[in-house]
Amino acid sequence: MTILGDRETWNEFERAPRLQVGGGRVRPVVPVRRSPSRRPGGAPVRYRGTGVLVSRAPHRRRPITPATTVLLALVAAAITLWLGLVGQFGELVGDHAEIPGRLAVVQVQSGESLQHVAQRVAPDAPVADVVDRIRELNKLESVALDAGQTLIAPVA
Repeated sequence: MTILGDRETWNEFERAPRLQVGGGRVRPVVPVRRSPSRRPGGAPVRYRGTGVLVSRAPHRRRPITPATTVLLALVAAAITLWLGLVGQFGELVGDHAEIPGRLAVVQVQSGESLQHVAQRVAPDAPVADVVDRIRELNKLESVALDAGQTLIAPVA
């Protein structure tokens, strides 16, 4: 068994003339000089004989110019301004009834909840807003009510 241990003996083995038997004749074969397998850093990778198609287009990132940065900042500012205006004035588009400013003392009827009282005293105003206002005026900790209890409530 022959062991090719070092690089020098390997190179000598590659340079030795080879013989090829073909058609009953023996002829010398010229050794093929192979280029080193190293390629320059920017050179494209070549895949030969693999059947894989590889794009030859350069795949470099395009630098972002200052004009692009300014344009994107202006678009972001316009979107933010638009969302702010919609948030501020969006409820003015629909009919939004306000909580009445007049206050009155009302008595809770049997089986009535705070939502029922709010709907009874201010039918055109949003129920949740009226409930919050009643709780605020009467300093109520919970929504539980007793029959006959008197409350200060905004009335229409």
